[in-house]
Amino acid sequence: MEILWVLMALVMLGFVVLPFMRRRSAGIQQVAPGDPDAADPANYGFVRQEALDIRMPGPDQDLLDVLDVVQRTQDYRAAAQLLAGTERDGERRWQRVQAFAGAASLELQQRPGGVSESPGGQWLRVWRAEAPKDAGGAAVHAEFLVQQAWRTSTPGTDEFRIIMEEAKAACGDAALLAPGDPVPYIVELSVARGLAYSRPEFEQLWLKILDRAPEHMGAHLAALHYWCEKWHGSRALAMSFAEAAAARAPEGSLLAAMPLFAVFEHLPEVNLVSGFYQSEVVTKSIHGALYAVHAARPGDPMLAHVRHLLVFFLVRSERWAEAMNQLVHVDGHVGALPWTLTADPAAEFAVYRALAVAGYEANGGSPASLLR
Repeated sequence: MEILWVLMALVMLGFVVLPFMRRRSAGIQQVAPGDPDAADPANYGFVRQEALDIRMPGPDQDLLDVLDVVQRTQDYRAAAQLLAGTERDGERRWQRVQAFAGAASLELQQRPGGVSESPGGQWLRVWRAEAPKDAGGAAVHAEFLVQQAWRTSTPGTDEFRIIMEEAKAACGDAALLAPGDPVPYIVELSVARGLAYSRPEFEQLWLKILDRAPEHMGAHLAALHYWCEKWHGSRALAMSFAEAAAARAPEGSLLAAMPLFAVFEHLPEVNLVSGFYQSEVVTKSIHGALYAVHAARPGDPMLAHVRHLLVFFLVRSERWAEAMNQLVHVDGHVGALPWTLTADPAAEFAVYRALAVAGYEANGGSPASLLR
């Protein structure tokens, strides 16, 4: 286990180099680049670290194509058309709303505007001005305000509260434009966390979502934050919420993976228990997530999210072959937990991927034996 913590320390220091390992009876050992026993992720057809896509957890080519058009032309109409054609109560609509809002927010951060140039994300302002009754634009605007609050201000400050109150009003406007759409209420879950809704207020909001999309995985993940110890709940409340969702999950639903996300949200900052990742609570949560992945509906947009978190836990648990089986499905995209919580998601993912490859080969695995 010591080598794992050494590698994690290297990541935290910002000195991330793809680890080279070799097989030894004593376990995984670091070796020099070019060593004949080095485990190389490229042998498995994995994408180079610099080519990893940090924008999304998995592929959505339609979204990427539209984002390219919108950002290149600063014309919102392709985005409006894509959202209008996206299933209202599905996971993909929520992901696309987040993506468009995130793109506008990042543009504004990179190009705040001035005397000689217009601010980034101007296409979203034009969208709201020219199509004020467009439900998609209203939802993107609400999510944009939420992301701006978290990105540019500190929770608890007047600036943060002002932006969040504006976001709350925008959520209400978006909900009026599309009464059956759960997305405005899912956006408001982040507002509820930021503005510290009381539990009755939060539960009332949550019931509105359950009425519209009771199996929505993205909504459950957003609600989980509220119940976590670091916000307005506790470890027990978060796990209770996650386990209740898993218990009522129908066949094919990824909600069975919720307890693993609850465990992740309450990981100790410093783990002093050598067998923590082999403990009963972690093992049980991993098995629930593996079952959810196995039974998931083909093409479920949230499947990649679960697989990415499984990679993290399976590597930490030294379950190398199972980690490799998840990697072959998600490699290439790293816009998901836990990688997005770090300064360099691609580098963090690459370290775990290299560890998985090294552990897999140290136990007799090879590219030829890996199931795809």
